[in-house]
Amino acid sequence: MEVWAAGAIFVTTYALIATDRLDKTVAALLGGTLMIVVGVIDQHQAFTAIDFNVIFLLAGMMILARILSRTGFFQWLAIRAVKLANGEPFRLMLVLSLVTAGLSALLDNVTTVILVAPVTLYIASVLRVSPVPFLIAEIVASNVGGMSTLIGDPPNILIGSAASIDFLTFVSNMGPPAVLILAASIGILRYMFRGAWRIDAEVRAEVLALDEREVLTDPGLLRLSLIVIGATIVGFLLHGPLGFEPATIALLGASVLMVLSRLKAEPVLAEVEWTTLLFFIGLFMLVEGVVQVGIIAALTRGLLEVTAGDPTATTLGLLWLSGIASAIIDNIPYTAAAIPIVAGMGEAGLDTGPLWWTLALGADLGGMATIVGASANVVVANLAARAGHAISFREYLRYGVPVTLASLLIATAYIWIRFLV
Repeated sequence: MEVWAAGAIFVTTYALIATDRLDKTVAALLGGTLMIVVGVIDQHQAFTAIDFNVIFLLAGMMILARILSRTGFFQWLAIRAVKLANGEPFRLMLVLSLVTAGLSALLDNVTTVILVAPVTLYIASVLRVSPVPFLIAEIVASNVGGMSTLIGDPPNILIGSAASIDFLTFVSNMGPPAVLILAASIGILRYMFRGAWRIDAEVRAEVLALDEREVLTDPGLLRLSLIVIGATIVGFLLHGPLGFEPATIALLGASVLMVLSRLKAEPVLAEVEWTTLLFFIGLFMLVEGVVQVGIIAALTRGLLEVTAGDPTATTLGLLWLSGIASAIIDNIPYTAAAIPIVAGMGEAGLDTGPLWWTLALGADLGGMATIVGASANVVVANLAARAGHAISFREYLRYGVPVTLASLLIATAYIWIRFLV
C-alpha cells in the first residue's frame, strides 16, 4: 500500500511541476509533506533526507553573489564578454558556455550558475534579446563541465566518497567524455537556436561602444567581495584536507563578507532565492518517500534480472537507467539511492570499476534532460523567472532531451571503448 501511495504522490507532484499547473516550489513542498501525512515516511526520515550541505551551499553562494552584484561587477563582466565576442550572439553563447563549463569544473556547477546567470540576464537586457537561449546553453555547459571533476557536480562528490576515488583519477576518466559532449552539445544548441542568433546592428554598435569601467559603482566593496569570494573558492578546492563540507565554507565566506561590508542583513537576505531553497527541501522529502518504499532499488534489481548479470549489458543498462531516472528525479537523491546498489553488484561478483563511471555519467548527463533534473537547472530557472523570463518545464524539455540523448550516446561509446572492449 505504501508503494502505491508513494508512487501516486510522486507522479502527481511531478505532473503538476511538468505542466506548470502549480508553482513548482509549492508542488514540491506539498508532495514532500504528503509523504509524511499519509505515512510513507515519518517526519524524522523526511527531515533527515534534506541535504543541508546543498541547501546551505546554495544559501551562502547566493549571499556572496548578491553582495557582489551591488558593485556593478556583473555588468562589467557582461560588457567585457560582449566585446570579446564582438557582439555576435553565437560567439557570445560560446564564450559564456566555455566560461560556465570551466568554472563548473573548478568550483561546482551550482555555484557557477549563481555567478554567471546574472551576467547573462544583464547581457540580454543590453542587447535587447531573449536570455533564454543563453541560459539553456549555460545549464547544459554547467552540467557537462561539472561532470568532469570530483567537486564539479554533487553526484560526483557522493560517488567519489563511496568508491574512494581521488581527484586526478576522476578527471582522467571523466574529463575526455566531457570535452566531447560539450562540443557536441554546443553544436546541437547552435542548430536548435539558429533563429535566435540575430541582433540589431545599431544595438550591437551601441553595446560595443560602452565603457565597462563606468558601470562599476563601488570599487571598495568590489575589491573586498572578490577577495572573500576568492578565499571561498580556495576553500572549496581544499575542503577535503581541511575537513569541512563546502556548505560550511560558503556560509563562512558569506558571513565574513557581510561583517566586513557592514551591509544590513535584512536587504541582503531578502534577495536570497528562498523559492529555490524551499523547492529543494520539498524535493528531497518527496524523493525520500520513493526511495524508502524501494521503488529505486527495485528498478536496479530489475536491471540485473534483465541483463542476467552480464557485465556489458549491466554496465550499459545502468548508464541509461541512471540517465532516465536522473531526468525524472533530481540526480542527487538518485545517486545516493544507487550507490549501495552498485556496491551490491560488486558483492555479487561484478567489476564495479566501470559501474562507478557509468553511474556518474548517467546521473550527471541525465540531469540535463529536464528543468528539475539537476540543482543547477533549478537555480537558473528560478533566477530567470525572477527576472521576468520564465523557462517552463515543457520549453526546456524541447532542448534538454535531444542534447541529453546525444550525450548519452557519446557516453555509451566512451564506456564501450574504454572499459568493455
